[in-house]
Amino acid sequence: MKLQPFQTLKHYDKKNFPKDILAGIIIMAVSIPISMGYAQIAGLPAVYGLYGSVFPIILFGLFSTSPQFIFGVDAAPAALVGSAIVGLGIESGTKEAMAAVPVLTFFVALWLLAFYFMKAGKLVNFISAPVMGGFITGICTTIILMQVPKLMGGTAGVGELFELAEHIAETLKTINLPSLVIGLTALFILLVSKKVMPKFPMAVALMAAGALMTRFLPVREWGVQTLAAVEPGMPEWSIPDFSAIAPKDAIITSLSVAVVIMAETLLAENSFAQKNGYKIDDNQEIFAFSMGNFVAAFTGCCLINGSVSRSAMGEQYQAKTQLTGIVAGLSMIILLLCGTGFIGYLPIPVLTAIVISALLGATEFELAVRLWKVSRTECFIFIGAFFGVLMLGTINGVLIGIILSFTEMIIRTSKPARCFLGIQPGHQHFRDLREGSQIHAVEGVLIYRFSSNLFFANIGVLQKDIEEHIKDDTKAVVLDAGGIGSLDITAADRLEILYKSLKKKGIRFYMTEHIADVNEQLRKLGLGYLIEEGCVRRTIHIALKDMGINRPYPLEGGVDNEERSASRKRADNRVQEFVWAFGSETEEEIERQIVLQIEQLKKTGDVENLFHGRWAHMEALDEDEWLEHLEEHLKEIVNISGKDEMTLAGKLEAHRKEVHDRIAKEHPELAERFKERRHLLDEHLKEHRPEVYELVLELREKRKE
Repeated sequence: MKLQPFQTLKHYDKKNFPKDILAGIIIMAVSIPISMGYAQIAGLPAVYGLYGSVFPIILFGLFSTSPQFIFGVDAAPAALVGSAIVGLGIESGTKEAMAAVPVLTFFVALWLLAFYFMKAGKLVNFISAPVMGGFITGICTTIILMQVPKLMGGTAGVGELFELAEHIAETLKTINLPSLVIGLTALFILLVSKKVMPKFPMAVALMAAGALMTRFLPVREWGVQTLAAVEPGMPEWSIPDFSAIAPKDAIITSLSVAVVIMAETLLAENSFAQKNGYKIDDNQEIFAFSMGNFVAAFTGCCLINGSVSRSAMGEQYQAKTQLTGIVAGLSMIILLLCGTGFIGYLPIPVLTAIVISALLGATEFELAVRLWKVSRTECFIFIGAFFGVLMLGTINGVLIGIILSFTEMIIRTSKPARCFLGIQPGHQHFRDLREGSQIHAVEGVLIYRFSSNLFFANIGVLQKDIEEHIKDDTKAVVLDAGGIGSLDITAADRLEILYKSLKKKGIRFYMTEHIADVNEQLRKLGLGYLIEEGCVRRTIHIALKDMGINRPYPLEGGVDNEERSASRKRADNRVQEFVWAFGSETEEEIERQIVLQIEQLKKTGDVENLFHGRWAHMEALDEDEWLEHLEEHLKEIVNISGKDEMTLAGKLEAHRKEVHDRIAKEHPELAERFKERRHLLDEHLKEHRPEVYELVLELREKRKE
């Protein structure tokens, strides 16, 4: 639990200095409207939002292990504290609120320190990427919806989706058109500049333009709101007045807020870390959260949290280290001492557009699209986490996210990868029977591989699979438990039931290939007698030998299983590597690769690359199938290249003969198999491209002559 301060500043690369400085200044500027607004939501005067953007953010920067995440006054804790204050009967913005908020902040910091010593950061390891993506996108969308009314001249919304939608609808009734035009124009410029000139500090330029517009145009007379003027000066240091809130209320309320800060910030930090390819120390981050909030408590500020919007802004302007956060804090000091007059000139719609632009960049809707294509289950988990935050709030969103993560884990492990095994004639290794017709089951033996830990949710799958595949001539069931590292008591009980059921039928049961630790678990769970009775063996081969079945094993259907020569084994193992790699998608993958090759042909005009290109590493039978797919595209290749159809078809046939000759020379035992497969491919070509098939036949006849 050793702390390592200044971790992101060690071995600092000087070339990052300008980027970190610029990003820090931009984040400071963007923090002005955000912090002032959230401070008011928390029940404090607006200026306390600026105070919270000084020392807490600097201290966090010193201890954080994240090179780009920024701390600051943020929506979720501000809303939680604000509602807690109201619930305690304290009016927002009063002296009582100014006394109560620092007390809550102190106890939150205390809870976070306790979480650090409990190493609670490990909990994030149980939250999956879909949950993390849905969570962060939900937070971003919530804050965007909070900010939308400010584009129209209204105030920021609070609450969840329906409350925010209702507030937007109310704001539409009193919309200020100049505010909307200024805000949407600024947002449009920001979004376009991200694409056209992403390195240009457009946010700073727009703030300067907004201040100049306020100075020289009557924007206030148009109804456009600007930030409130702030008196210059720094926050005063003082010990919180612990009599402001009853200790019981402070402890209970602060616990829920501390959980939200830890979960929300760690989730967001890990999301940024995964996206940008670095790692963070979750536990040290919790310590950094605690220190930041302790400082906030002693300067009278509200709670501080990891800020997605500020971090997204830093990412946009290529911030590389926590120097960005430190610069943001130091520049806020300069602003508080010397530049508070500037704040009153900043139009709120422009600043709101800057915040929304940054948040749009932090959403992960593209992950949802990707998940929809590859895993509908994970996509629904993303959607669940997203709407959990959006409709039920951050606390419930965190809980839903954790529940969804565990649900996903159970779903995955309840239906693990599993298969029945057999042997390729002349070989010794056991392979999935689904790999191809050349794999045959051992006669009278059911060999079953289960690739997951055994527990209450998946033991039924194992039991059902085995029972459904028992035949009249089955003499033994061999469980390949190489993928099983542990089992719970439910799995042990069901395994015992299966064993006794098979024993009654006169079928022997073996458990094999597992690590030694599983045997220890079997003994503790009351199944040690299986080991003593010889039902637990180290390998499948030993189990078969125990039954009196020796190599070469008898295969179902009387298939010959005589030992093959070394060269034949190598040939068998190498045949159709492409088919093995892509399985049921082989045809689609070959077609996709050929389409890519044809696209390349359009650019280069190099026809030879089609015959000696990216597929040259394939094994012979794969190569032949590739040639057959090329023949289906013959007319397209002719049109692109301008070559003679007969010439190209001749090249394809010549290459096929070269492949056949190579097989006949290196592996004569495979030549007959090649001919059989060639016949099948010819039939496929005849069905799909009869005109090309006739051309190929003509070429073959000419070759015979």
